[in-house]
Amino acid sequence: MVDLLVKILINAAALFVAVKILPSNLISFNFGDHWWKLLVVALVFALVNSYIKPIVKALSMPISLLTLGLIGFVINAAMLLLTALASDALKLGFKLGTFPPTINSDAIIGAIVAAVIISVVSAVASVALSPRKLL
Repeated sequence: MVDLLVKILINAAALFVAVKILPSNLISFNFGDHWWKLLVVALVFALVNSYIKPIVKALSMPISLLTLGLIGFVINAAMLLLTALASDALKLGFKLGTFPPTINSDAIIGAIVAAVIISVVSAVASVALSPRKLL
């Protein structure tokens, strides 16, 4: 339970960093004073990554072998697009470009760049927050 909470907080921090770094035409998140919306979007992102991403990665294994794993960036961007779609359905205010309702090049570029930023921030935060094992 604590691990899930830490993952959600790391996802929230990574999403916040991506929103602050990237221009608003690529990614936007209008949560205003409602910080809980950031946590809900992070929860949705964690659920999408936990349940849908493993299935997509397993199905894309042949393509992953051919592209030497670079398809992973596309898969991460797709998971972020699914998160934006769920966020729109829940009226949370998270958008990639103009997606939803329309998908365009800004949404795809925003999803790919945001996925890279989120992956880097999540990896650094996970390493920083992981318990140290003593020898």
